[in-house]
Amino acid sequence: MKKVVILLSGGIDSATTLAIARSEGCELYALSIDYGQRHRLELERARQVAASFGVKEHRIIRVDLRGIGGSALTADMEVPKDRTQEEITRGIPVTYVPARNTVFLAIALSWAEVIGAETIFLGVNVLDYSGYPDCRPEYIRAFEDMANLATRAGVEGKKRFTINTPLITMTKAGIIKRGAELGVDFGLTLSCYDPTREGIACGRCDSCLLRKKGFSEAGIKDPVRYAA
Repeated sequence: MKKVVILLSGGIDSATTLAIARSEGCELYALSIDYGQRHRLELERARQVAASFGVKEHRIIRVDLRGIGGSALTADMEVPKDRTQEEITRGIPVTYVPARNTVFLAIALSWAEVIGAETIFLGVNVLDYSGYPDCRPEYIRAFEDMANLATRAGVEGKKRFTINTPLITMTKAGIIKRGAELGVDFGLTLSCYDPTREGIACGRCDSCLLRKKGFSEAGIKDPVRYAA
């Protein structure tokens, strides 16, 4: 089987991406990043999702982005709540973590080169998202070009690295439907940026609102609990 690295956050998108990679008969190597995020509970959810799909290996790598800050997810800033859909899709919110996907993909690329994988799966999409610049197709293409310029395997022509983004043009509802078809247990996933200490989703942050909207439009009941 073809070895692939999947960046796994423990949310809907990455869980569905993992399911897609498995449906393609890939040997699954899941990678999660503990970057000092406010919602570190997602790492435990990532463990559970990885186990539910029987991945070959799941690694959690520690990178201290809280030492840099600049985001409501890595610094003492308020997470925006109760924003309208128009507000969510306008501009880049304070939940954007500077260069996060670049850091994550670089680590995934390093592991891919070590284990002999040519493909990295990443669950970004450009339709129902919060305006993050590192979720766009042009960014993915640029990183892929860089990956093949900056690695021994790429320079020596032993491998051609690719970034597979199967969800990139899908709506959140479409992602949820696809995940359901592939057997994703959405009860294991966490989307919330600001969950309670008990692990209950706030129901009011951008990510919770996009999740609620997606399940409603998909006509599927969301199995997670919300505080609001």
